This record gives sequence, C-alpha cells and structure tokens, in this order.
Amino acid sequence: MSAIPLPQIGAVPVERGDAARNRVLLLDAAALLVAERGVDAVTMDAVACRAGVGKGTVFRRFGNRSGLMQALLDHTERELQQAFMFGPPPLGPGAPPIERLIAFGRARIAMVEVQGEVLRAAENAPEYRFGGPARALGIAHVIGLLRGAGVEGDLDLLASALLAPLEASLVLHQVRDLGMTTERLAAGWEDLARRVTRC
Repeated sequence: MSAIPLPQIGAVPVERGDAARNRVLLLDAAALLVAERGVDAVTMDAVACRAGVGKGTVFRRFGNRSGLMQALLDHTERELQQAFMFGPPPLGPGAPPIERLIAFGRARIAMVEVQGEVLRAAENAPEYRFGGPARALGIAHVIGLLRGAGVEGDLDLLASALLAPLEASLVLHQVRDLGMTTERLAAGWEDLARRVTRC
C-alpha cells in the first residue's frame, strides 16, 4: 500500500486557468468598488454583480467578506512586496538595512494614502488582522532588516512594534482626523526606525 503524499510546506496550490482568471476578475471588481464608492460598498453581492458572475462564485472563492478583503489586501500589496524583495534600492536589496527599513516604512505610508480603505477593511477583519500572509511577510522582512542592522533583543516584538504605526487605521486617523501630513508621518517613522536601530 503506497503512502498518500503530503502537501509541501510553502507550496502554492496550482489554480486552473479559469479559476485564476475569476480570482483576478473578482479582486479587480472589488478594488473598483472601493475606488468608486468606498470600502463599505464591497459586499459579496456587489462584487458578483460588478464582475458579472454568480454570488456563489464569490463565496466559493473567498468564503466570506473578510476572506475577500484579505485577498484584496494581498492583491494590492503584491506591488510593494515585489519592490522590497526584488526592486531597486533603497527599498529593494543593495542598500544598508537601516536605509531599507526607512524606505519600507515610507512606502507603507504612501500605500495607505492610495489604498487606505482596502487596508483598513482587511485590518478590521479579526480572523485576518494578525495572521494574514501580507502581515506575516512584512514582519519577516522587518525582522530580517533588524537582524542585518545588528539589532539585538526580541526581534519579533520589535518588528511588531515598528509595524504598529504603519497600520492603515492609525495612519488614516492621523491624516484625516488629526490633520497630520504623510510627510510628517514618514519623518516620524524614520526617527523611530533610527532610534530602534541606534543609527
């Protein structure tokens, strides 16, 4: 009797061509709804209608609205992820760790300025806020930069503390309600990063 092969850790499931097309179609429809009518307009019904598919397709793909918002967050973050993993310095490889850390924070703040409502909605989904793939990748990236800068201590906690000021809900509150500029927030992030790394 042959053993049943186990899935590999970190393996990405292969999607059929039509499933991959549907996923992109649905996420693009959700992003357009956010841009046109705000994040509260992103319901499973509205996304299905905008994408021209049945509501069941949206539920089968994402499970619920929280799953849809997390997938939309991952979709919108892909460009930033590509930039910090493979792009030019200082955000990408090739610059000193502290310069990359500062560039990462500045890029996150700029991203909130453009995609803030999507990011806020995903952050507010309890089952995804601290466990989603986008956050996990961000934490791992910041830990790697802290390690590269020679920072000692509990790097997991330090990375979480450094990411906290970059959360969309806080950045949107500071900009919209408190009247802070994104330039001020970026300068504050740089000051924090330099204090943590003592650079």
